[in-house]
Amino acid sequence: MSKKKNPNRGSTLDDFLEDNGMRAQLEAVAVKEVLAWQITREMGQQKITKDAMAKRMKTSRSQLNRLLDPKNEGVSLATLQRAAEVLGKSLRIELS
Repeated sequence: MSKKKNPNRGSTLDDFLEDNGMRAQLEAVAVKEVLAWQITREMGQQKITKDAMAKRMKTSRSQLNRLLDPKNEGVSLATLQRAAEVLGKSLRIELS
């Protein structure tokens, strides 16, 4: 008895997301979530409040809240860089 090959078998989640035009969007959201988490964690380790962080970044608390909101994708690289510098860190972005 021969087995029929299932045309849906072997597909990956990445293939599905790519086929439906969602992969790049979800990757961007994931990267932003990780960055927001890292900044929040570092602020906690250094005992920096949101008010103090905003002041050091020379920005408003509402702008900082947008930066720390994992779902807010509208954050500029300059803002991310400024946050990293305030925390004594560097921001690295690379193509892979």
